[in-house]
Amino acid sequence: MPTYGFRCGRCGPFDVRRSMTELSELERCPTCAGPASRVFGAPALRAVAPAMRRALDAQERSAHQPAVVTSVAPSHRRTPISTDPRHARLPRP
Repeated sequence: MPTYGFRCGRCGPFDVRRSMTELSELERCPTCAGPASRVFGAPALRAVAPAMRRALDAQERSAHQPAVVTSVAPSHRRTPISTDPRHARLPRP
């Protein structure tokens, strides 16, 4: 069953578990019974691969604290230079 977030003007945020057919845009606060409006948030990303999670976290951090690049990053893959004389006659890009 999905969990939906709501915010009461007096008491603050709270969650409600309802089926999709029973959900309404307004809900009553469980503390003060006042009207609360639905709050939309980010989806739960529990099943995301660790590399994707790191990329999403870095993207979110860069919106508020962009990283400043001070030098060119070193290349991780260097093309090995062949010593075979037949390769010297091949066309170069």
